Amino acid sequence: MKSKVIFLILFFIMLSYSLPVNAVVLSPKSNFSEPVSSGLGGRSLLIEELTATWCPSCAEVDPYLVNVADSHGSRIILTALHPSGVDDAFENDAASQRILRKQITHPEFQSTPMFIVEDGEIHDGYDAWTGVQQDILEKELTRSNVTELSFTLELVNETMIARLEHVDLSNPSGQLTFLLLEHGKEVSEGYVNPGGDTRDRVLVGLAECSMENDSLIDVLGVEAHNNNRCDTSFAMHFEPMVSFSVILLHEPTIIELENGTMPKTYGAIEMSIRERSEPATSSSMFLLIGFVTVGISLIVVQFFRNSSQIEEKRK
Repeated sequence: MKSKVIFLILFFIMLSYSLPVNAVVLSPKSNFSEPVSSGLGGRSLLIEELTATWCPSCAEVDPYLVNVADSHGSRIILTALHPSGVDDAFENDAASQRILRKQITHPEFQSTPMFIVEDGEIHDGYDAWTGVQQDILEKELTRSNVTELSFTLELVNETMIARLEHVDLSNPSGQLTFLLLEHGKEVSEGYVNPGGDTRDRVLVGLAECSMENDSLIDVLGVEAHNNNRCDTSFAMHFEPMVSFSVILLHEPTIIELENGTMPKTYGAIEMSIRERSEPATSSSMFLLIGFVTVGISLIVVQFFRNSSQIEEKRK
């Protein structure tokens, strides 16, 4: 049994390194005078992190989030939620709303750092990523029908507009949600900050549109319009930033969550405007190869050990 578990872990580690990095990542120098499409997607898994600028463990974990996101490509979408009322440099209404949303189904979502993959369990602490990786693999294997989504980005009169381009609903209920993240956000002076000068993937704004009555629900940190139709004309307006991400989700409403609906996304897609993080170095790849070699050796040893035990029982 142990050998099978080891084999599966090694297999998925190698799989994650071999998958192409196909997330939509555009250079900050991109020209948005014409609409730029995210392309069709929806299968990405949403991972939300509760973090804080004053948190020592978060300061060790958060600098690696952009590398983690790039290494997984479009498989995952990472968002960093900074709480209000705790002297955090990035506290805002959008993050507070997402935190309260998670606490409907996960009331223990309060300390930092904490991660949740879709509707999975909470993983907390510095070594939380092991559990997160397991959840990613499990959700990928069980994820079936998803809502297909796409949106465009366009710069109009010094305003960036994220506009719904296509939606093919897997579930007629729920809401469409735009999330706005800022990359490399600077920590202002005067705050407790055990980490570097910046943090990544910071949620700074959101806009929600109900599929039930085609009305805007919450619009925080941005502007939004829908022309009385969520599925054709939903758009989020915001001031341009040097480095940012826009995420489009199809997910349950807060009322649906309160009535027992699972807190997973029906579809999720991201488009990033930033410099891509450095790819894995050759030394790290050699380390991975070495790790896999050791793991295979352990499997072989376990196999012969089990064979010997069976022979002894027969005697």
